[in-house]
Amino acid sequence: MKNIRQANVNIHKDAWVEINLEYLAQNIIEIKKTVPKNKKLMAIVKADAYGHGAQMLAQTMLASGVDAFGVSSVDEGLDLRQVKIKAPILVVGAIPVWAVETATLNDIAFSIFNETHLKACKEVYERTGIKPKVHVKIDTGMNRIGVRTEEAVEFIEEVQKADYLNFEGVFTHLAAAEELEPTREQVNAWNKIISQIDKTGLLLHIQNTAGTFAYDIYSNMVRVGISLYGLYPDLPIDTKKPKLKQILSLKARITNIHELRAGEGVSYGHTYTAYESTKVATIPIGYADGVSRLLSNKIEAEVNGEKIRQIGNITMDQMMFDLGDTDAQVGDVITLLNEDDLTLDSWAELLGTINYELTCRLKVRLPRVYTR
Repeated sequence: MKNIRQANVNIHKDAWVEINLEYLAQNIIEIKKTVPKNKKLMAIVKADAYGHGAQMLAQTMLASGVDAFGVSSVDEGLDLRQVKIKAPILVVGAIPVWAVETATLNDIAFSIFNETHLKACKEVYERTGIKPKVHVKIDTGMNRIGVRTEEAVEFIEEVQKADYLNFEGVFTHLAAAEELEPTREQVNAWNKIISQIDKTGLLLHIQNTAGTFAYDIYSNMVRVGISLYGLYPDLPIDTKKPKLKQILSLKARITNIHELRAGEGVSYGHTYTAYESTKVATIPIGYADGVSRLLSNKIEAEVNGEKIRQIGNITMDQMMFDLGDTDAQVGDVITLLNEDDLTLDSWAELLGTINYELTCRLKVRLPRVYTR
């Protein structure tokens, strides 16, 4: 097995996130089976690839069939350009007008949806002689960013006439792809707009991850995010899902083992008290590493093939486990998350949140090791 460790993170901490690049490649292959051959695949790698490390994943994604990348800021696009990624990059969120020139000079496309954007683009073209690459964002019901549906056709026509722009595409975002009725309303609004414009040469994209799996919508590109990493979004009932593997594991080595006597408490507040003597292992992971304190006394992990229980409040930098009858020693690896039965989805359910949030949390301090 080949391991690659990034140099720009803490490498003196005996806890790490492990990313399986082979699983990533397999996931993309499975996802592409659900995408019509006439549609391109944009990989959404915002938030540093949902905490997995966009720079390290990008080449594997391209080799596995990804056509373009979606990011949330110009800075994220620059991160990919810095590692020689030449594929198309689109900032799917809004960018400040002062970042238009940087995006343009680095061949990064971005979203536009108002006259202020057009003015900024024209000024950049006049200064640099380079036409900014743009996609028009339509707000069909997300109510976040985008040109309103009733103004969209007129705005798109204005963009098409602008000789200072490289007009690449039109897109919108599904607000509730897991629900049929609101999705139907957005699709109808999308179809109405698209039917009224000159679509020649334009990339048209509306389907996010859930939309890609659940619906056949008029478009020529899909945007897939969370499922690249082996996780699923909320989906309509009976949606046929590709078979995916969680590419992220969370591991740490035991730094201390000591005896806990009956009646003694563990960690701040003594939220766990031993009813009989046992061995307690400590590992160097805590809530500052992205593991929520609300998981205290609720999760399991694995050491030497055996399940063990987390006990006591999770602290900022450390947490404890009841080793029971296991033969674990200091230096042995405890696995908190894996692709089998210790999943991010199980943590998300305990916390009443979504798997997206948890993957992003784990990027705070933990080094990432890449395996194949």
